[in-house]
Amino acid sequence: MASDDAAVLDDPRARVVTTGTAAERFTVFARERSPELSRIAYLLCGDAHRAADLVQLALERTYRAWGRVGDGDPFAYARRVIATARIDSWRRTRRDVLVAPADLRPGAASDGTQHVVDRDALVGALRQLPAGQRRVVVLRYLLDRTEKQTAEDLGISVGAVKSGASRGLDRLRAVLGTGQSAAAQAGTPNTSRKEAQ
Repeated sequence: MASDDAAVLDDPRARVVTTGTAAERFTVFARERSPELSRIAYLLCGDAHRAADLVQLALERTYRAWGRVGDGDPFAYARRVIATARIDSWRRTRRDVLVAPADLRPGAASDGTQHVVDRDALVGALRQLPAGQRRVVVLRYLLDRTEKQTAEDLGISVGAVKSGASRGLDRLRAVLGTGQSAAAQAGTPNTSRKEAQ
């Protein structure tokens, strides 16, 4: 029996400091019991930031009530403060919105998969372009560079950038199956000078 009492006295959670000022006793309590209070608060709310706020509130209220609870069980008081504060915050933020049953059926909401599919198709089409055209198209249209900036970056003329972009976009449209060529979209016929004569 004596060994059981010694084991209980060695447990830091069972120790209650009864010497020193009230502020010193509270400081010891807060230092030793804050991890347990944090775990309880986290389990009640599921958010680390809200749990930290709940622990701070519990420690504040426990300190103010230390004259009443300091010689008893301050941990039980702090635990009760956390539980009550969590319930109060839930009641304050809860909103009851009544909705007709017909409105409960969700519409066709986009889950973002089409964006991923489109991007994958574009990357695959870009891989099919020759390296020079791919560089021009990526710099001009994906990185939004001007023709002059693209020419400077690649070390080519502005005319080469224009023709590379036009050919690259035509090839991308053909690969992606979107139809019109760059010349047709610009409103000019896609014919050579020989065909025009």
